[in-house]
Amino acid sequence: MKNMIKIVLSAFAITLTMNCANAFPDVSENYWAAPQIKTLSEQGVIVGYPDGTFKPDENVTRAEFASMAIKALGQQNTKVAQPVNFSDITREYWAYDAIQKALYFDLVSAPKEGEPFRPEDSVSRAESLSVAVNALTTEQISVQKAKEVLAKAYIDANTIPEWFVIPAGKAEILGMMVIMPSADKAKIEAERPATRAEVAAILFKMMEQAKLNPNAKLAEAMRKKTGDGFVIENATVQGSIGTIPAGAVVPVELTKYISSQSSEAGDLFTGIAAQNYVTKDKYILVNKGAALKGQLVDVRPGRWFVRNGVLVLDNSLITTNNDQTVSFNAVANIKKDRNWFMKFVRFCFKGEKLEVPAAGTVNLKLLKPVKVDLTNGWILE
Repeated sequence: MKNMIKIVLSAFAITLTMNCANAFPDVSENYWAAPQIKTLSEQGVIVGYPDGTFKPDENVTRAEFASMAIKALGQQNTKVAQPVNFSDITREYWAYDAIQKALYFDLVSAPKEGEPFRPEDSVSRAESLSVAVNALTTEQISVQKAKEVLAKAYIDANTIPEWFVIPAGKAEILGMMVIMPSADKAKIEAERPATRAEVAAILFKMMEQAKLNPNAKLAEAMRKKTGDGFVIENATVQGSIGTIPAGAVVPVELTKYISSQSSEAGDLFTGIAAQNYVTKDKYILVNKGAALKGQLVDVRPGRWFVRNGVLVLDNSLITTNNDQTVSFNAVANIKKDRNWFMKFVRFCFKGEKLEVPAAGTVNLKLLKPVKVDLTNGWILE
């Protein structure tokens, strides 16, 4: 059983690496939306089908799009105090919470109480682009200005619905209009159902713009989170991204006893962040409670006059409070704190035994830098 768990853990780490390098078999590297699909799939915003494919030309339902948009903006954990009632959605519906959050953040307009949301209808290009624009703080433009901007670029600009004219104009001005490569002249095709590839491209543009100019509600929710905790002095912050550099040391509370005398190389260990990891300005890099997993890679018992005990841990994964599991490569070489005299004694008289009790702390030294979105705790690298 122990060997099986080791294999699964190793396979999972390998799978993470492979997924980053190879997204979906039906999305080639030179596909027009491949970079956006790859990025959003890595961040858990969009997912493939059980057979491993992405099916970029399939449509997306309004409920699916609401869920994707909320994930793209990192607002899965937002609480909505006053939900809106719909005639066709109950609290048990799988996307109920995501739809309520989309309403709360003004991504979609709230219909009259009791009106249907139409969650299983395909989301149109106009609807998806409007959501992307609604996520932002934008300059106001007139209908006439929007029509002028659109008429210069699209042959069907005068056929789009009136309600979509201004959002479409803003999308064009902001460079957010997504048009699939075609031999024909560019068309908005506002009322055509959006494909999964188009949705990925639209959400990607929305994410990038929302980092700079989110709407008022999102701006409040997307503030960099702060708190007390273990300060990583050499962590850096650039915009909303925090970086824990390679070489940084973080404390981890183990969940079970390990010892140089009874443990074996290859044994698995688990631990938790017993406190937030924060920058010197108190921006939270890793939230308290994050789970860490790895193996004991070098275990040798202490033997009198032969050697001191050896206990080395290799951490491979971290699961954050967002339920995101990613690589977190770090090592811990367990040592006892000794003054100079006891170090001399142990150098001369071998036999020191090492152990860490359950709930005991080990210090992990990071082998690779880790980048974190400080607004939502999402680990980017």
